[in-house]
Amino acid sequence: MAMAAPATPSPVNPPARPQPSSVYIASPEGDTGKSTIALGVLQMLCASAARVGVFRPIARSTQETDYILELLLEHTTADIGYEESLGVTYEQVHADPDGALSEIVSRYHQVAAQCDAVVVIGSDYTDVASPSELGYNARIAVNLGAPVLLAVRGARRTPEEIAQLAQLAIGELTAHHAHLLAVVANRCDPDQLDAVTDALAVTGVPAWSLPEIPLLVAPTMAELLESIDGSLFSGDPELLHREALRVMVGGMTAEHILERLTEGTVVIAPADRSDVLLAMVNAHEAEGFPSLAGIIMNGGLMPHPAIAKLMAGLKPRLPILTTGLGTFDTASAAAQTRGRVAVGSQRKIDTALSVMELRVDAPTLLERLKLPIPSVVTPQMFEYQLIDRARRDHKHIVLPEGDDDRILRAAGRLLQRQVAELTILGDEVQVRRRAAELGVDLGDAQVLDPRTSEHAGPFAEEYARLRAHKGMTVDRAREVMTDISYFGTMMVHLGIADGMVSGAAHTTAHTIRPSFEIIKTQPGVSTVSSVFLMCLSDRVLAYGDCAVVPDPTAEQLADIAISSAQTASQFGIDPRIAMLSYSTGDSGSGADVDKVRSATKLVRERRPDLLVEGPIQYDAAIEQSVADKKMPDSAVAGKATVFIFPDLNTGNNTYKAVQRSAGAIAVGPVLQGLNKPVNDLSRGALVEDIVNTVAITAIQAQGAEQ
Repeated sequence: MAMAAPATPSPVNPPARPQPSSVYIASPEGDTGKSTIALGVLQMLCASAARVGVFRPIARSTQETDYILELLLEHTTADIGYEESLGVTYEQVHADPDGALSEIVSRYHQVAAQCDAVVVIGSDYTDVASPSELGYNARIAVNLGAPVLLAVRGARRTPEEIAQLAQLAIGELTAHHAHLLAVVANRCDPDQLDAVTDALAVTGVPAWSLPEIPLLVAPTMAELLESIDGSLFSGDPELLHREALRVMVGGMTAEHILERLTEGTVVIAPADRSDVLLAMVNAHEAEGFPSLAGIIMNGGLMPHPAIAKLMAGLKPRLPILTTGLGTFDTASAAAQTRGRVAVGSQRKIDTALSVMELRVDAPTLLERLKLPIPSVVTPQMFEYQLIDRARRDHKHIVLPEGDDDRILRAAGRLLQRQVAELTILGDEVQVRRRAAELGVDLGDAQVLDPRTSEHAGPFAEEYARLRAHKGMTVDRAREVMTDISYFGTMMVHLGIADGMVSGAAHTTAHTIRPSFEIIKTQPGVSTVSSVFLMCLSDRVLAYGDCAVVPDPTAEQLADIAISSAQTASQFGIDPRIAMLSYSTGDSGSGADVDKVRSATKLVRERRPDLLVEGPIQYDAAIEQSVADKKMPDSAVAGKATVFIFPDLNTGNNTYKAVQRSAGAIAVGPVLQGLNKPVNDLSRGALVEDIVNTVAITAIQAQGAEQ
């Protein structure tokens, strides 16, 4: 939607705030997968506008939380709560449509006043819907001033039928004077996507088609547990989050069930079928058999004590549920359970985002919305830009810690969204088995075991050559190469991988020591250091060094400053360097201040093109009002973007203080100064941290190649 022209300023009337860009996602029927579309559109907007909110004109239910709204609120950047984001109930609409519309408009504008963009999610065609529901959604969209993104369901329809449905829906929208933005046909036959897109050309607006993805409607084991009113008999509770891609009644003999197993199957069988239970538990663990989602023991029976003891001795991680329902009722309940793209279903969320990124042209959609150009960079915008940049030019990243669940989950997300090519180190059978148990698809990843890899011999010879001056022999080097950090680093050194990310389960020293020995530093740089990319609410700053060099000399400080400026530039930060001290300008003296003063001089001599100021205090570097008093003629004071701390003690404590006190997101540490990118993770790293660090490493590799 075009932004409204600002009112003419006057002493009485201040300039009007620009109207937010809004998009109304509506459909002519249920089960279109609007949550997938809404999630993708929301992410596109969050990458382009600072404050993005969501609004649900008609509540899905008055009895339970609206899971779509709850999901989307997790991904917004405007600080607006659940209740504020709701309009009215279905009962209000049916009792007084016009009164409900007035209430919707009023509540929407309360949200819009706090946003730069708003995603509005139309109604869901519940059992209180009426044939005129799309028309009512159109009326809402017109009254909110929001163009409509029309979602139609492609399941079990030909391209021509989908186009006909879209045209009928467009006719209804037009009759109510709604403005059509674009059309998305969801849940289409994967083999007919291009044909569907071509058929939708008759709509006269941009149109895209999305494939039917069984995973998005597959229930998790936890959802099945609820639907059968069951309980967890044994297994890893963490695996209840795995999706059940197929439900199978185990009514035949064990060998015939084994023949029919597929990845992600849940098998229903009574507990007195000991042969089936033992066969399924062992098949799940055995190499060459699919990884099951779970077992449901129906009929209210428990395994024979001897069988239960045997199963307990096997210590299966596979979730085994029990229910009092009979076979038919258990199978019916399981078959009717539809999975949701909801908060916590990260694999589905990543899948939904991936399909929207791959199939919908974001620039075209955003151009039609005419978003205002943001003057700030939020953490969500920065994160999206990281993923987007990494995806544009795939790099190969090695992840040595294949025995860590966080690494496997992150790898699944990275592969799903096509951020990078991956090699994971570890025992291939164990890595792939555990990934399958977690519901992580590593099909596109390479898994290498340093102990048995064909690279082990050549790597040992190369390491012995590099370390010959230290007395290294090939025999000793072979032993060193069984270490995952050394093996991964050698992959990067020899160009088999473009970068490495490690440290989730190992110390910083274990991660970066091999880099010092093998990859070494860039020409002209003698110091390996780090920066944290500090994502504040409205901008991104670079803090260095907060993780590597304890007490840098003046020469090392200069190295850190130059490397940090280069890193900042790689990530879209215009480098203005503040060399921090407890004194600003010439106001103080002493060894610590003199060190910073000397380092600043060295930076100016080595890189006269860089804007650098020092010594300078933090407040003078970041706050313009303080800078105007202390350094009024400085090009950096008050506007610094790269902050160089005098020692590790100051830097580490400052970044943590800002992170905790100001709510900043600290991305890093990002290592710099090496010939090729290697990055260290915190041992408390979350899956999201790992994903971002891999994206950063890929971008560094892109820069190194250039």
